Parts: sequence; structure tokens; C-alpha cells
Amino acid sequence: MTAFVGVQDMARLLAATGVGPAIGQVAERVHADFVRWAQFDKTPRVACHSPVGVIELMPTSDGQRYGFKYVNGHPTNPERGFQTVTAFGALADVDTGYPLLLAEMTLLTAVRTAATSAVAARALARPDSRRLALVGAGSQAEFQAWGMRTALGITDLAVFDPDPAAAAKLVRHLEPAGFTVTVCATAGEAVRGADVVTTCTADKARALVLDAADVAPGTHLNAIGGDCPGKTELPVELVRASSVFIEFEPQTRVEGEIQALPVDSPVTELWEVLTGARPGRTRADEVTLFDSVGFAVEDFSALCWLADAVRGTPWSTDLDLVADPADPKDLFGLVAGAQAPLPA
Repeated sequence: MTAFVGVQDMARLLAATGVGPAIGQVAERVHADFVRWAQFDKTPRVACHSPVGVIELMPTSDGQRYGFKYVNGHPTNPERGFQTVTAFGALADVDTGYPLLLAEMTLLTAVRTAATSAVAARALARPDSRRLALVGAGSQAEFQAWGMRTALGITDLAVFDPDPAAAAKLVRHLEPAGFTVTVCATAGEAVRGADVVTTCTADKARALVLDAADVAPGTHLNAIGGDCPGKTELPVELVRASSVFIEFEPQTRVEGEIQALPVDSPVTELWEVLTGARPGRTRADEVTLFDSVGFAVEDFSALCWLADAVRGTPWSTDLDLVADPADPKDLFGLVAGAQAPLPA
């Protein structure tokens, strides 16, 4: 049998664990897997683009387990009553090829994205960072706030979103949890005075969601909205002036903020910082940019966490997904022995 975790079970698991602790636990998995980066098969995700969005497959393996995620990104979906991003994924045993876990990953992707931001911020942001600016208050925003709280202890937030209802939603969710939230009239107002800035917008365009002049020396930027060709958030001059850290260069060159820069512009993959192979932040006044597009190893980490987290709990169901005849060579026997009504 294959373990199955649906949306309601995932929601119950996160509620029981606590969003902050869950993000922290996934962050530890992501960190550990990035440290053993060389053990993973790595390839840019396979993308199918349309005028309104993208559908992607994200596979990887560490030689013992194989994982993949199906994910879409459709920025205009909320106008039609649908989520911008949905996802599901699977984890399998490499030795047999049998699937171990099938799971929803819309909620899990939000957790793993925040967890990856937390890993990067812990490595790159100033340790004395105390204020977070969120540019964009959509589906990812609360998770990002919890990620920065987990990584740096930040509870002071400034948020801007052109949709007042989205900002109000964020306040409603976060203030009871001990966050202090200031809703700002512009992105510049939110960013000024922030130690960490997270941009999480969804437009499939070369957008400019903030001005470079509003970003103070010493700021750490998490740019998580750009994730496909032609979709960016930051001014080119800001990207050029920052020390840029990424996940996987062959993918980020096509999808990230650095797609606007020459192909030989200097970047550092995050695993290199985590292993000590290359430096992260070197000065207090340095602007560091984590140009995050999302990579399959992070989803692998999240799926492995989930498999362990639901084992022996009521938050998964056995799924009859793989045929298992008594004689492995007699697959047809399952059909021949099946009880079915005769056709009229």
C-alpha cells in the first residue's frame, strides 16, 4: 500500500504540529539535503507554458528515494475563483520503484518555500534583523512571515498589497499569533526601514514591485515571486548591485531575477554557503539577494519530512495504487479473477 495524504489531513497535521514548528522542521531537512547536494540527481524542471500560466514537473533522487512534484502557476486564477498555485507529489523507493507516498503539495509547497527562505535568511541575513517587509500578501505571505520568525525571531512586519482585502487577511491571521503588522500604502513605505524584504507577487510579467532606492544597505532580500521565463519582480539595477545567491544555476538563469543579467554574472548556489565552500554575507552593509525559484530538492526534503511525520498517525490513508498479484508475472490474473457484473 501507498500512504496518501490529502488536503484535509495535511491541514490537520500542520494545525497539530504548528505552522512555525513545521516550517522549522522542514527547514532542517532542506538544510541537511543541501549540505549533501552532490548526492542528488539535478535537472531543471520540465515546464509547459501557456498564455495564462505554466504547468511543471520537478523530479529528483538521492539514489535511495525518488521524488517528484506536479505544480502549476496561473496568476489570473483567483479572478476565476481558483488558486494561483496547486501541487501534488510522490515519493518512491529507488530499489523497487514502488511509490511510498502520494500527497497534496499545495499546502506543503507553501511550507517548503517558507522553509527554504528560512534556511537562506539564517545563512545570509544580518543576525540582528528585526523587521520584515512583505511585498505581496497572497497565499504565501503568512508562511513567509512564520519562516522569518523561525529563522530570525522576527515578529515586526510591514506589508503592502494593492488588494486591501489580502492585507486584511494577513493581519487577521498573524496578529493573534503575536506578530505586529503595519499595513502600508505603498511598497516603498513597507520596505523602508526593513532588515529583510520578501517579494511574493504572482504576475507573469517583468514587474517592478519596489524601487531600488528604497532598499537600505545591509538588507536581505528573498525574491520568491519570479519563477519562470519573463516573470521577475525586482529592478535590474537592484539585482546587479546585490550579492546574489540561488538554488540551481541552470534553472535560475532561465527563471529567476538573474534572467535579466548577462549569463556570466556572478552568483553563488546556496549549498556552497551552507557547506562553507563559499562565503555568504561578508559585510554588514552588503545587500544579499536570495533569488529563489523553487527547486526539486526542496520538495524532496518536504516529502521525506511528511512521510516521517504521518507514519503511525491518523493523518494518512493507505491507497490501493499499485497492482500486487500473488504471482508477480501474472498481472492478467487480477482481471481474470475479478468479480464484475456481466454486460447486458
